[in-house]
Amino acid sequence: MTLLPITAPASLLDVHHLDPEAGGWGFRVDHAVATAAGDTYVLTGLRRYRAHAAGSADPAELDFCYQLITRYGSDGKPTATAVFGQAVPGGGPSAIPERDGTTLAVLPDGAVAVSSKPGSTHLLSPDLDEVLTSWPMSWGWDSEKRQDPAEDPFAASIAVTPAGRLLCMTSEYGISNWAGAHANIVAVSEPGITPSGGRKPVLRAIATLDARTDHQSDTDSYAHVRYGDEPVGRGNRPSPSLTEALSELTGTSGSLHGYLDSTMSRPAALGDDLFVVPVFGSTCRSSNLGQEFSFALVDDRGVVRGRLGGLHLRQDSPFTGFDFTVVADPYRARAFHLNRYGLYGWSADGALRARMSTADKPFKPLVHFALLECTPAGELLLAHRKQHLLLRVPVPQDLDDLATAVETALKGYGRERTALKKQYSPVNWLWSDSAATVNPL
Repeated sequence: MTLLPITAPASLLDVHHLDPEAGGWGFRVDHAVATAAGDTYVLTGLRRYRAHAAGSADPAELDFCYQLITRYGSDGKPTATAVFGQAVPGGGPSAIPERDGTTLAVLPDGAVAVSSKPGSTHLLSPDLDEVLTSWPMSWGWDSEKRQDPAEDPFAASIAVTPAGRLLCMTSEYGISNWAGAHANIVAVSEPGITPSGGRKPVLRAIATLDARTDHQSDTDSYAHVRYGDEPVGRGNRPSPSLTEALSELTGTSGSLHGYLDSTMSRPAALGDDLFVVPVFGSTCRSSNLGQEFSFALVDDRGVVRGRLGGLHLRQDSPFTGFDFTVVADPYRARAFHLNRYGLYGWSADGALRARMSTADKPFKPLVHFALLECTPAGELLLAHRKQHLLLRVPVPQDLDDLATAVETALKGYGRERTALKKQYSPVNWLWSDSAATVNPL
């Protein structure tokens, strides 16, 4: 199946008496990953806010803000849903807090890693019925929280390479003038080491975004993130920083619109030893068109090998809509990006091999989709932002043929959507399902 509905549990909707035709509720799709066997895990958020509900104990009136992970079989049918972020009425406290910027990864042993900024990781069983391990990290705005003995972070994001290496983004305190923890390190594990047994694998730092560490103290380091023989901290880190390397590469050193105070989003694996790190300059309150951004190619020794090429700072800017996600197919060494201006595909050498402009009629519908991930089978996972449907687009072996494959998938979207509407009868694009097992975590 190339199209599947992104569902919410009917039992959860019933306990809150959620009326999809009424206002005050929202449903979003955050991320999705797939296994080699064809299962798909989709991360979503379901919330409701009612100004008059303050102090009410009635679930039908309560505000709520849940995160959901739903597992779909290879036939597209939902089989299990994990509910977390807050207590389900009548249940105990949730073991996993609700966080923005949460992503998923399926580890080599099948465990599902739920990671969120600044550095929390929770491992779930493949059936989504148990929290195996939790490594929490607070934002740490003050020194007391930063030294809380319960704080035991792992990673803000995880991607898995074909050999089973974990490509991670981790955070640090005391970076430049950033308050709290800031995503600042790209690190990798050795192949085949899984954290599911409860022990954190050592991560070897290969890149630092920002090297301004004057405000760091001896407590601002973690034993599992290392450079050389010591934990990353202060001057013990890869050099030059990505900020410095990209400033030199693009000739923007000292520029007001360069990489000073830049941010990075989730790194993607192009292979076992080559990665894409999206880095974008600081955002302004006014228009950010023309601001610097780079999808940097970094190898496992920390060498910046260049960038994904062919993008114009204005005509292809990810700042419109703030779409900074890059996904990669490490089995075929290809990378992809979708923003409001088009869908792009690159080979591992950074050469732009495909560009589908949303100004062209066949590809205009792409503005309504978010690119979530690339599956082990080489399919792009696209989520419709309003209709909450997941479109799988098979990528041909030759990227020159990608435009044809995307056009075919978009043409078939309406037909498959009509069939699903007859099956599920969604209201305001909220797809309710009663077949999946619901597991409050």
